[in-house]
Amino acid sequence: MTNKKVAVLSGDGIGPEVTLAALAVCQAALGEQSVEWIETPFGNQAYLEQGSAFPEESVQLCDEADAVLLGAVGGPEELPPDVPRPEMGLLTLRRQLDVYANLRPVRPHPVLFDTSPLRPERLEGVDILFVRELTGGIYFGAKERTKNSATDTCVYTVSEVERIVRKACQLAMDRRKKVTSVDKKNVLETSRLWSDVTERVVRDEFPEIELESLLVDAMAMHLLSRAQDFDVVVTENMFGDILTDEASMLVGSMGMLPSASLGNGTRGLYEPIHGSAPDIAGKGIANPYAAILSGAMLLRLSLGMEAAASRIEEAIEQAINDGIRTPDLGGSETTSSATDAVIARLN
Repeated sequence: MTNKKVAVLSGDGIGPEVTLAALAVCQAALGEQSVEWIETPFGNQAYLEQGSAFPEESVQLCDEADAVLLGAVGGPEELPPDVPRPEMGLLTLRRQLDVYANLRPVRPHPVLFDTSPLRPERLEGVDILFVRELTGGIYFGAKERTKNSATDTCVYTVSEVERIVRKACQLAMDRRKKVTSVDKKNVLETSRLWSDVTERVVRDEFPEIELESLLVDAMAMHLLSRAQDFDVVVTENMFGDILTDEASMLVGSMGMLPSASLGNGTRGLYEPIHGSAPDIAGKGIANPYAAILSGAMLLRLSLGMEAAASRIEEAIEQAINDGIRTPDLGGSETTSSATDAVIARLN
C-alpha cells in the first residue's frame, strides 16, 4: 500500500514545540500504519533564512501531500510596511490548497470549567462547530498603502458564499440541524450579499435546517451569554477569526482548540488556532493539546484513520480528567510531560 504523505510546517515560536508533540502522539497512535511525515520550511524563520515565508520546495511538497500539519506562523520582529509579513505565506497556502472551509470545534471539558472566566452554568452543554470562510473577504482583497492612508478591500462572490454555507449545512445535518449565520448586513454590502445567499441556499437546498441570522456584534455578546443555543456557526473570514478567539475562553485557553481547513476533497490543512506566542517560545510550557487534537482531525478527515483519531481524543480526555494541565490551564505540566501523559494513555 502506498504510504500517506503529510507535509509538516512547524513554523515559528512555539510551533515547532507543539508540532513535535502532535507528531509523537500521532505516530504512537498509528503503530504499524504507514504515514510519511515530511518537514519543510515555512513562516518567519523561512523568510529570514530564504527570503520567502513559503519557499518553492514547501509549495511543491504541499501540492503532493495528502494533508498539511501546521504549527504556528509569525515572529516578534517589527517589519517595515513594504516588507511582506510571514503571515502572507499562510494566506498563500490556504489559497493554493483551496481549503475554503475552516472548522473549529468548541466543546468545553467539565473538569476545565474553572479555567474559563464564565460561570460553569454558562458552559454546561456547549458544543459549537464554527465554519469560517477561509479564502475570501478582506484578508484576500486588494490592499494599498500611501503616506496618509491605507485601504483593504473586502470582496465576496455568490459562489464563495454558496459553497461555505452548503458545507455548514451538510455538517449541521449530522448534528442538531441548526445553523447560525453571522454577518454585518446593517452596514456592509458584502454582508447583505452573504445574508441573501445564505437564506436562499438554506431555503432551497436544506429545508430541514433551522436558520438563525445574527449581526457579528450581537454574536459576540450571545456567545458569552447563551453559548448552549448554538450548533453550527457559519461566517466570513475576519469575523470567524475574531469570534473563535473569543470562543477559546469557553474552553479556558486557546491551547485547547484545534482546527481543520478543508476544500471539496479530503486534503486539508490542520493547525491549532493559537499563534506563535514568541513570549513563551523555548520555555517548554506551551499547551500541546490543540496541536495534538489537530493531528487527530488530520488522521480522521484526510487519511481516513478513524480508530487512531478516536484513541488520541480519548487519551487527551483521560489526561485532562487526571489533572494533566499546562500553565495556561492553571497547572505546572510542561509541553513534553503533557505529551508523554497522552501517549501513556493511548493504550
